Amino acid sequence: MLRRLLFFLALVSVSTLLAQSKPATQEGDFVLHDFTFRSGEKLPEVRMHYTTLGKPAKDASGRVTNAVLILHGTGGSGAQFLRAQFADVLYGPGRLLDATKYFIVLPDNIGHGKSSKPSDGLHARFPQYDYDDMVLAQHELLEKGLGVNHLRLILGTSMGCMHSWVWGETYPDFMDAMMPLACLPVPIAGRNRIWRKMIIDGIKNDPEWKNGDYTTQPHAGIEIGTDFLIIAGSAPIPMQKGEPTRDAADKYLDDTFKRQSAGLDANDLLYAVSASRNYDPSAKLDAIKVPVMFVNSADDFINPPELGIAEQEIKKVKRGKFVLIPASDQTHGHGTHTWAVIWQKYLKDLLEESK
Repeated sequence: MLRRLLFFLALVSVSTLLAQSKPATQEGDFVLHDFTFRSGEKLPEVRMHYTTLGKPAKDASGRVTNAVLILHGTGGSGAQFLRAQFADVLYGPGRLLDATKYFIVLPDNIGHGKSSKPSDGLHARFPQYDYDDMVLAQHELLEKGLGVNHLRLILGTSMGCMHSWVWGETYPDFMDAMMPLACLPVPIAGRNRIWRKMIIDGIKNDPEWKNGDYTTQPHAGIEIGTDFLIIAGSAPIPMQKGEPTRDAADKYLDDTFKRQSAGLDANDLLYAVSASRNYDPSAKLDAIKVPVMFVNSADDFINPPELGIAEQEIKKVKRGKFVLIPASDQTHGHGTHTWAVIWQKYLKDLLEESK
């Protein structure tokens, strides 16, 4: 009995220690007033929701020295970077982005999460935002909302990866280092554009969409959008291993569809997928001044390595390096970007190089 009691108390102590080591988070909203989009459209207020970990530190000149901006992908939010496969690997004591040393900023970008988006009420009358608008709003949030005038690091995944290239060209002196994960620094074209256009057309051609003024979600549009998102995020090796039979594959599809389509709004999805329409950082990559660690995975459906684009474009970046992670049963296709254990060694190299 005594041994059992001591064992139980030990478990409680370990659990308490683990809970206490979890970095505390703070959430907030910053309102951008009279925000003008690149299309010329305006909103009197744009809400930027954010989550932070840690506290900002400044040098003698007042420059923030420890801020890290982490940018999510299409349809995501800053909350995704609080999941175990990312947060537990990076934010804990002694980890690469130790929240006791760094000030970590996780924004919900325009059109996503708890930030301003079409489904708030404007529906298809919401301004047609693009990636430049989203990066401008991030910059405003940092400088005016959080008092961050410099970034130690920008780390972006998928859409956030593309945002990081825009950041590097638009504000080349604002950061010390960049880590783009799972994208290409060229226009959205070829198969990448085609599957996005299929989602856009699938929503717009659904009679239930009603030019964006639906009262219930357009069923066919949501189904098409969700199906393509599942394929785009798929990873062939672990899926073949995890779903080795017809019945297992069918069950996976059913379960994944229900999970991914739950709470999905057709206008929000349409806008988010369309926002990449005029993205093209390729001509100005040589304007990026800081070290760049660019990482893709070989089983990424959205950014297939056989195109050879990443290897070619990184040559334009003065201090750029590209790493292609081989496909394996440990990678997760396009979603490898949020499994930090797979690429954290490259982040370590980047942080050391950019000290």
